[in-house]
Amino acid sequence: MTDKYCVIGNPIAHSKSPEIHPVYAAQTGQDLVYERCLAPLDGFEATVQRLVAEGYRGANVTLPFKLEAARVCTRLEERARAAGAVNTLSFANGEIVGDNTDGPGLVADITRNAGVSIQGKRVLLLGAGGAARGALLPLIQQGPREIVIANRTVATAEGLAQDFGRYGIPITASGFADVEGSFDIVINATAGSIAGDVPPVAPGVFGPDALALDMMYGNQPTVFMEFAARHGAGVRDGLGMLVEQAAEAFAIWRGVRPDTSTVMKKMRP
Repeated sequence: MTDKYCVIGNPIAHSKSPEIHPVYAAQTGQDLVYERCLAPLDGFEATVQRLVAEGYRGANVTLPFKLEAARVCTRLEERARAAGAVNTLSFANGEIVGDNTDGPGLVADITRNAGVSIQGKRVLLLGAGGAARGALLPLIQQGPREIVIANRTVATAEGLAQDFGRYGIPITASGFADVEGSFDIVINATAGSIAGDVPPVAPGVFGPDALALDMMYGNQPTVFMEFAARHGAGVRDGLGMLVEQAAEAFAIWRGVRPDTSTVMKKMRP
C-alpha cells in the first residue's frame, strides 16, 4: 500500500517539497506519494486531524503553522522542544510526534555541501525569530567557539541567548550595529531579503575566508549574499538547507537517508 505524506501551509503552491520527496523515494525504493495541502489559517489542527483520519503517515509544516504545529503534537523531540516550532510531523500508534529538521538541514548544508566545519568557529546569527531559534541547537551541537545573536530588538536576542546558554557554548546578544569583531560563519536568519533589506551590520563582520549563508533562496543571489560577497565572503543561499532538511525528514519517516546531491543538481543545474 502506498504511504501518503504532504506539506501543510498557507499559501502552499510555491512549495518545492513535492519536487524533492518523490526523487528521494525513487532513489531509495520507497513506495509513497507526497502532496501539497492548503490549510485554512484558522484550521490547522483540524487539517492535521483529517490527515491522520485519512491514513497519512506524516507531514511537513511550513509558514505560518510551525508554532501551532508544536501545540498539536502529543510528543516533541528535543530539537522541536528547543526550537519551540515543528516542521516535521509523524503519525503512528495514535501519536502525533513533532520534530524540527530546519537546523539540521542548515548544519548539513554548511558542513557537507559547503565543506565548512563549524567546530571551533565564531558564528554570527542575524535575527532572533523562529528561524534563528530552530537553528541554534544543531549549531551548538557542532561545537562552535562562540555564537553571537544580533537582532534589531536586543531584548529578543538576549532572551534567545539565555534560553540556549544552558548547552555550554558561549552565546551573547547584540544589536545589529553593535556587533564586534569578525566571524568565520555569518547566517542571515531574518526574512529581510524578501523585501530587499540587509541587516545593518558592519562589513567587518566577515572575517577572512568567511562563509555567509542566507536562509532565503531564489533564482538570483539575495541582497544579503551580494553584500557579503562585496566584502570578501563566500556565499550560499537557503536552497541547500531546504534540500537537506527534507532529507532529514525523509530519514525520520522512512528510516533511510537519501543522497541529496541528486536533488541539488536537479533543482540548481
